[in-house]
Amino acid sequence: MPETASSVPAPAPALGLDAGGSATRWALAAADGTIVAEGSAPPLSGVQLLDAEACARLGAVLDAIAADCPAAPRAAWAGVSGLDAVTAPAFAALVARSFGLPAGRVHAAGDIELLCRAAGAPGRCIVLYAGTGSIAAALQPDGTLQRAGGRGPVIDDAGGGHWIGREALRAVWRQEDAAPGSGVAAPLGRALAARIGGADWAATRAFVYGPQAARGAIGQLALAVAEAATLEPPDPQALRILRQAGAELARLVLALTGRIGARPLVLAGRAFDLHPALEDALVAALEAGQGAGQGAGQGAAPGAARGAVHQGLHQGLHQDERETASAALPPAGVPRRRLDTAPHHAAARLANGLADRFADARLDGIAAGPAEDPARAAA
Repeated sequence: MPETASSVPAPAPALGLDAGGSATRWALAAADGTIVAEGSAPPLSGVQLLDAEACARLGAVLDAIAADCPAAPRAAWAGVSGLDAVTAPAFAALVARSFGLPAGRVHAAGDIELLCRAAGAPGRCIVLYAGTGSIAAALQPDGTLQRAGGRGPVIDDAGGGHWIGREALRAVWRQEDAAPGSGVAAPLGRALAARIGGADWAATRAFVYGPQAARGAIGQLALAVAEAATLEPPDPQALRILRQAGAELARLVLALTGRIGARPLVLAGRAFDLHPALEDALVAALEAGQGAGQGAGQGAAPGAARGAVHQGLHQGLHQDERETASAALPPAGVPRRRLDTAPHHAAARLANGLADRFADARLDGIAAGPAEDPARAAA
């Protein structure tokens, strides 16, 4: 009896993974792109692949996600912090093992490439990410990734959540050095203490340097900075840090536009939800054509970036996107929008495409049949 359309089983969903410094988020997408399930797990990093013990923990997290998924995926697409072309195949192999997938149905890449693909077609925009860390990046039409920043908290990551939290701690304890009791009693000091679990140095030291210390935890202190900046009157140190974060993020954009030209901005990451002062400072610095440190002896922004912030930022936008940008911004504003697709959702939909291409390749191979023996063909 021939199968009707209604009797043909729906394809299994596809899995998307977005692994960053604070958490790993996963989603399952049906064949039509509808998200049917999602969840979160502990953070993962490509750097874990370089250490046997850390790699085992990475595998355990993937196994736990597989156990939480309500259905076995038909393919997987993963964007992972710290992953590069060298380590991506090893991560893909671990995903394939945990989810029982053939190698051809798993793709792994850096989390910034995933952000760029979630933002739109290659060559259309610059993604400015400010979450735990910070980076400006653009995926070129040929698939190459251009970037500025994203060097990690030891080297930079200025403007991201970890940097904001660290700057707040630095401000409070420097104030304590100058006038004991004044830093922890200020609104910013109180907001930090509430999240750390104590106002004394012992509590801060354990939070930052103790055995349970984590980069993501320091990044969460950015929420305390936002709280202090929202008070009436706002804490001046908190406002200063948020404005400086915006200027630091502008520096990343200017560095990148100096190399590839100006494009519309897509803002991604939770730092942009902290307080309006951050985004206001970002736009002001971009409009001025300079990032953090200008006039302080740190050198001028690349010449190609000057004057190009406005000129060309509208290029690549569809007409409806231009109208939306113009309606949402002041006339002299910098064309920008928020990333409106969650990266793990985008990854799941990319995995659907991967599964379809894999199936098409299998069908092509079946249709072609076994390769003919050259000797027999010659005969």
